Amino acid sequence: MLTPYFPEPYTYFSVDENQYAFEQALKKVKNDLGHTYPLVIDNKKISISNTFASVNPARPEEVIGRFAMGDASHADAAILAATRAFDEWRRVPVEERARYLLRASAEMRRRKHEFSAMMVFEVGKSWAEADADTAEAIDFLEYYARQMIRIADSTHALTSYPSELLQLKYIPLGVGAIISPWNFPLAIATGMVSAALVAGNTVVFKPAEQSPYVAYKMCELFWNNGIPAGVLNFITGDGAVVGGRMVEHPQTRFISFTGSKEVGVSIYEKGAKVQAGQKWLKRMILEMGGKDGIIVDETANLDDAARGIVASAFGFQGQKCSACSRAIIVDSVYDVVAKRVIELTNELVMGATDSSWKVNVGPVIDQDAVDKITKYIGIGAGEGELLTGGKLVETVDNGYFIQPTVFGGVNPSARVSQEEIFGPVLAMSRVRDFDEALKIANGTDYGLTGAVYSNNRYRLEEARKEFFVGNLYLNRKSTGAIVGVHPFGGFNMSGTDSKAGGPDYLLHFTQAKSIAEKL
Repeated sequence: MLTPYFPEPYTYFSVDENQYAFEQALKKVKNDLGHTYPLVIDNKKISISNTFASVNPARPEEVIGRFAMGDASHADAAILAATRAFDEWRRVPVEERARYLLRASAEMRRRKHEFSAMMVFEVGKSWAEADADTAEAIDFLEYYARQMIRIADSTHALTSYPSELLQLKYIPLGVGAIISPWNFPLAIATGMVSAALVAGNTVVFKPAEQSPYVAYKMCELFWNNGIPAGVLNFITGDGAVVGGRMVEHPQTRFISFTGSKEVGVSIYEKGAKVQAGQKWLKRMILEMGGKDGIIVDETANLDDAARGIVASAFGFQGQKCSACSRAIIVDSVYDVVAKRVIELTNELVMGATDSSWKVNVGPVIDQDAVDKITKYIGIGAGEGELLTGGKLVETVDNGYFIQPTVFGGVNPSARVSQEEIFGPVLAMSRVRDFDEALKIANGTDYGLTGAVYSNNRYRLEEARKEFFVGNLYLNRKSTGAIVGVHPFGGFNMSGTDSKAGGPDYLLHFTQAKSIAEKL
């Protein structure tokens, strides 16, 4: 019997004992860096001479690991292996499949700081951000194991009919293409892979090129626990080449993707095309980003609002699809909130995140991100007033550091208020009243997260009905969804609103089979 699910607690690094434990994990992981990793297809390690490096964004000369530059032929081989394995894996009892997740969860919990330390090095997460990422990964494993056991046989939900014996079963789809992002390299990858596996599907998994190291280490939790050959295949390489073939292959039954709107839209289009020999319409589970706004009215606790804005805007350098990139503030309190936002932003500590738990702003992910973010900072300088930040920070290690940047007085239709930047850039807009604020908040192509700070009950209720986002937060920040507590996914160009970490998420990885036998 499983105990009831409860979210994994976070680590408090103000405690000396926890600091020491994390420092030891950092040392252990640092000693493991620099190896070369293969593709894993049908449980066979495949090494190829053409490789690429995953690097530490705080010190780009520091190689985290080298990974095989797979191509379309490797994607084909992985899909073939997964297709062969599916016939047996789909017959494995759901409780047995769930145990693979629970064993992976137990091992990840034992090595919690180690997995967090991997993210400190590979993507530049702060200790607290990395710890939350690992906790979320553990939660996905625990939650989905229980959810699949709950829904696998849903006969109990049917209305009884006296002359027939009835069943309703949720059965797996087939081979899944899992394409995960770099910004939550453990949590999102673990959630996507484990959901597919526990539902009885086989997987071809391609992590983002920036974060294959932590993804490989996550897969080891399943391989080392004896998951059958071909059930979990790991391939790395160029997204357009490897990922593109995974999406278009006729044996791919579903596609689970988290990433940019541009790539997600392309996947949606290519995956919808029925290929020669394909016998199904592919299921697509897409999460594609946001342009998230926080509304502050004149009744709000203004200090709480400012803290929520700064935490949401600059946590993990703004590299979250849920990050607050727009603050929409009622005119009568705009100046007070703006002043406090600037003060709090200037108190943030920037640096290489392996150096101290007190560093809360690390590097952005790579040079492409630097180029995009600095381009938007230049655009923002012509669209609003630069209140703080806006500069590259040079380091002796040539890290990818950009100051947290705040623009004030930005027109809601400006590019920095409409286009996803995915970096530490916040646009603040002054509005007449709450009604105008709500209209502006809804005025983008996205609809992922949003928040409202107000002590006016009528306005909070109005936001419940009219703020068109998948995840709405009232009097709290717009980031930090917890598995089983805040099912996560968005509207419009934020994706298919699949609600990861929610009670119906696994339905996307299954199909319902109704069976009736006349008595």
